[in-house]
Amino acid sequence: MSSQVRLRLLPRARCMFDEPLQVKVAGLRSRQVVTLRARATDEKGVMFSSMATYEADGSGELDLQRDPSLSGTYTGVQTMGLLWSMRPDTLHKMFTKTCSLNPQVVKFSVHEEEGGMLAEATNERLLVGDGVIRRPVKDGNIRGVLFTPPGEGPFPAVLDLYTFSGGLSEKRASLLASRGFVVLTVALYGHDDMAKNIKEVHLDYFEEAIAFLKKQDKVGSKAVGVISLSKSGDLALSIASNLPDVGVTVWINGCSANTMLPLYYNKSQILPALMCDLSRMIPTDSGAFNCKYVMQNPLAEENKATLIPIERAKGRILFVASEDDLNWDSKAYMENMVERLQRHGKDNFESVCYPGAGHCLEPPYGPYCPSSFHGVAGKPVLWGGEATSHAAAEVHLWRKIQEFLRTHLSCDAPQTKARL
Repeated sequence: MSSQVRLRLLPRARCMFDEPLQVKVAGLRSRQVVTLRARATDEKGVMFSSMATYEADGSGELDLQRDPSLSGTYTGVQTMGLLWSMRPDTLHKMFTKTCSLNPQVVKFSVHEEEGGMLAEATNERLLVGDGVIRRPVKDGNIRGVLFTPPGEGPFPAVLDLYTFSGGLSEKRASLLASRGFVVLTVALYGHDDMAKNIKEVHLDYFEEAIAFLKKQDKVGSKAVGVISLSKSGDLALSIASNLPDVGVTVWINGCSANTMLPLYYNKSQILPALMCDLSRMIPTDSGAFNCKYVMQNPLAEENKATLIPIERAKGRILFVASEDDLNWDSKAYMENMVERLQRHGKDNFESVCYPGAGHCLEPPYGPYCPSSFHGVAGKPVLWGGEATSHAAAEVHLWRKIQEFLRTHLSCDAPQTKARL
């Protein structure tokens, strides 16, 4: 390594996962061409890496906020490109980061054209902010983790549904808590002492989870928010349509009908399941399948009983659809629901579409995933999207979600409030 070349990560090398990072290099020769690399290993031991070629300015400096990548896993001016463009060393792998306790550790390095390393630095990307309390929950039927922000509050309460990959994911919940929300993320199966697989879903479980969440210290909102993605999107809508204490629902790339498993409440089935036809999967040269049109049409007469009566929802709904979602046609599902709400005279919703984004819209700056194994399909599937557009959508959506939750989940004022 060169003792003259310095690689700096600003504002600090240890930051939150959803926090942007400025990468600067100094001490290069005037107009020197170098390669910047980033690499990280996920919880399953899969290595992800990225690279980009840059030319230093006349002073021998680089600033990724200013300078364009000339080639590599991304091109152009992309401040966080080295993070979101990281690719797995094995095809069809999604970056797995489900436990909030351990930060994502990213190694950055600068290399000469010949390959020799000139400088390196490590970035620790935290999922739990300072003072956030993480508490595993095993209460009645509920299995999950509760995250509580520091400070007296009161804070808005959010139920995070990351239920249909099996087990438990803490990433989104811990990051939301670090931004000022009390968040309960729950598992539906495959976690702790829960069944490994299920054949039906019961709304009573989520009713119990909402009641538990509302009882927590520091919770100030009378109603709770529910945030979802993919299959959990239809669960979120069913919760909002049937349970009274839901003030906000965030639906991300879900369906307008109850999918895959029948839905029960108070021991009675309230919605049958819209099923898929896996023979409609389209193989691609990459070895992954396009599943966009495997679901049956929810608007077909024989499937209308699976549609969720979202006009019953009393709270606000944020619909989010990726236009290049290849898991299913979430944009069409969203349009169907907007039309249904308008037909019922409802205006309690907002909708946002992201051109060039794929199915898996996550908190920003994680590696973009074009394809990975799908439990229902039993094969690798394409998620859709173009990496640059998808990364930009995640940044915009993360801000939008927080603003939407804060705006529509009003909190009771604390008993004593300091005034400046």
